[in-house]
Amino acid sequence: MRKIIFSFILFTFSVQAFAQEFNASVQVTAQQVEGTDKKVYQTLQQAIYEFINNRKWSNYQYKVEERIECTFMITITERVSSDEFKGKLNLVIRRPIYKTNYNSVLINHVDNDIDFKYIEYQPLDFDENTFTSNLTSLLAYYVNIVLGYDGDSYSLFGGTPYFEKAQSILNSAQNATESGWKAFESTKNRYWLIENIMNTTYSPIREASYKFHRLGLDVMTENIENGRTAVSESLELLRKVNRQKPGLFLLQLFLDAKRDELINVYSQAAPIDKTKAINILKEIDPSNSSKYQKILN
Repeated sequence: MRKIIFSFILFTFSVQAFAQEFNASVQVTAQQVEGTDKKVYQTLQQAIYEFINNRKWSNYQYKVEERIECTFMITITERVSSDEFKGKLNLVIRRPIYKTNYNSVLINHVDNDIDFKYIEYQPLDFDENTFTSNLTSLLAYYVNIVLGYDGDSYSLFGGTPYFEKAQSILNSAQNATESGWKAFESTKNRYWLIENIMNTTYSPIREASYKFHRLGLDVMTENIENGRTAVSESLELLRKVNRQKPGLFLLQLFLDAKRDELINVYSQAAPIDKTKAINILKEIDPSNSSKYQKILN
């Protein structure tokens, strides 16, 4: 009897000590869609929540407090048929900053072209090597994008294994009838997101993410100047890419997520550092030049 009780306690401790990778928030809304059958959207929301949060996506054992915070917000804009839906997905990834209660946004990306079939109560099955469902491939693609961004922020190119999986999912979807997977369909879709990430020419952006978060923000709680120096080094890396490819999709995603943080980081800097940062930021993000003037206030 004692052995049974001990085994139960050990099992319970193991479940509490280690968890799946995600603490994802999922929201499905369909305010633009006419009709009274709203229950299907609640069922879809729960199915997606369980698909993301209850599935094991990596070999790493995450502690409960290490689970990745992210939001999948799906807005249904059209119900084509009883089981076919169109809409957009807003993905937000957050990362805690060392010794603070602050969560830094790694990416805030909107995919405006999602199209999938869903039969209520049907299990969401997924096979990494086969394209069987646009919904599960879409979700698995972005799950690996989340894992990749999170990994890159903690170690140099630490997200590569997950980005490779996302690229594999994209390759499997090239014959899909649904849109969003192919290069010619858009300049800012799933194809170009992973292409930019995996393109070695643009790898300084991934290096900048590591310097900005792990060597920058994480360090600033104990040594502001060392942390700010790393952030400045990340800006130089971003400028390098911008001079090769101005207005790059991946660079714009980084800046959209980090603009306010960059302003805060340099607001208390020395005058010479403020001036240098503003010059770089205006060069790589010219459409938002006026916002960086706040650094001088």
